[in-house]
Amino acid sequence: MPATTTRRVVTAGLHVADVLGRYVDAIPPGQGLALLDEIRLTVAGTAAATAVDLARLGVPVATVGAVGDDALGAFLRSTMAGEGVDIDGLVVRPERPTSATMLPIRRDGSRPALHVIGSNAAIRPDDLASIDFSDVAVLHLGGTCLLPGIDGAPSVELLRRARAAGVVTTMDFIPTGAAADREAVLPCLPYVDYLFPSEEDALSFAGATTLSEAITFYLAAGVSTLVITRGAAGVSVSTRAGRDMRLPAYAVDVVDTTGCGDAFSAGFIWGLVDGLSTAECAERGLACGSLVATGLGSDAGLYSAADVVRLRAEGVRGAF
Repeated sequence: MPATTTRRVVTAGLHVADVLGRYVDAIPPGQGLALLDEIRLTVAGTAAATAVDLARLGVPVATVGAVGDDALGAFLRSTMAGEGVDIDGLVVRPERPTSATMLPIRRDGSRPALHVIGSNAAIRPDDLASIDFSDVAVLHLGGTCLLPGIDGAPSVELLRRARAAGVVTTMDFIPTGAAADREAVLPCLPYVDYLFPSEEDALSFAGATTLSEAITFYLAAGVSTLVITRGAAGVSVSTRAGRDMRLPAYAVDVVDTTGCGDAFSAGFIWGLVDGLSTAECAERGLACGSLVATGLGSDAGLYSAADVVRLRAEGVRGAF
């Protein structure tokens, strides 16, 4: 089921190297040793992982961001290029190390994160200004609040320019709890066609205790379509014309939830590129996110559009 257009997607924002280990029941005291089943190094981040998933789904995709001049940066660039992602906009900034995260995976698939912002702080406004929107169908801005070089006015201008060029805009953000989060996110929202927060992030940023309160907050802030990912509970889709349409996830054996949100974004954007309805875009996203939960890391479980077709045909709907 390849994309039906040659127009491409551009992802901009977070590029991270993840080091994941499973399963971690406890950190040994002192210099103790714990034996794990598996350790992996993967491409991650709300721009990078989404781009890799899109490439695997057959969607032409380019990415914009920054890595360091180090082994992890070389890994991200070579791996993404090998997946078919156009990395011309993924620049090398020697002044900072490549962004990285250590993820000890628990047996229930959850994971704490130990993170170095590194090169993601080195993305500059001119990196965004160089994006040519003439052949772009969708722009995905991923990682707002963790992009100090472009948070705020540069991101607003990027989204505004994309909208003016007739490009569909999508966005995901990662609130840190700092006061600067609101300055980074709120001015962007009137220029966002589809916003993809997780339920936890959606509630915390909005200061809401219920989904209904959060939906009201984001729609009032200017978002055209709010798509809240809810993990095992599926997804909630809201517009001004209709609030809180809920779709269930697929019942799968969860190994690790890392990258499920990014896979959802990729599946949804794939649907947008193919001109599908919002509900059908969300269905594709749910299938992609559920597949990634079945393996370790952001690149697990989802290898081609055929995987999505198979899960949708054979999968069981409901909490995983």
